[in-house]
Amino acid sequence: METVETVLAYWLRDLGEQDWYAGGTALDAAIRTRFAATWQAAQAGKLDGWQASPNGVLAFLIVTDQMARNMHRGTALAFTTDPLAHAAADRALARGWDLRIAVPERQFFYTPFMHAETMADQNRSVACYASRFGGPDPDHLLHARAHREVIRKYGRFPTRNQALGRENSADELAYLAEGGYSALIKALKA
Repeated sequence: METVETVLAYWLRDLGEQDWYAGGTALDAAIRTRFAATWQAAQAGKLDGWQASPNGVLAFLIVTDQMARNMHRGTALAFTTDPLAHAAADRALARGWDLRIAVPERQFFYTPFMHAETMADQNRSVACYASRFGGPDPDHLLHARAHREVIRKYGRFPTRNQALGRENSADELAYLAEGGYSALIKALKA
C-alpha cells in the first residue's frame, strides 16, 4: 500500500498540474493499478491517521476525491469516497491547514466542495477559490463558478446521471447535447 509521501510524490511531481485533469485510458489504468488498494484502504477507514497533518490530509484528499475519479471513471464507484473527502476537507479548513499547503495543490482542499451536489457546498467552493486560494486565479475560480451554475440550474451534475443510474430530465439532456460543461465554460468566459 502507498504512503502519504508516495501519493504526494506521484501526484505532485510525477504527474504534475498538466495531468491532474487530463484523464485518459492510460492514465486512469496506471492510477487504478497502483492506487486501488490505497483507495480501498481509505474507503475502509484504514487511512484516517493520514488526517493528522496538512500533507496527510492533502494525500487523503487526492486519493479519495481525485484518484477515485480516475480509477473508477464512468462508474458509481468514482463518487463513493466523496463523503470521506468532504469531511476531511471540512476539518482541514477549520484548522486552517489548507493555508499551509502551497498553490496550486491547495485546490484539492476545495474540490470536495466543488464536487458536492448542494448549493451550500458550491458557494463554499467559490468562496474558497476567491479568498483562500492565494490570490486571484481566474481559471480555478471560473471552474468553481461553473460547477456552482450546474448545481444551481439542475440540482445535480447531469454528467453523473448515467453512472449513478439516474434519469436525465429534458433540460439535462439538452445541456448535455449542447456541449455540457465545456459549453458552459465558454459561456462564462464570454
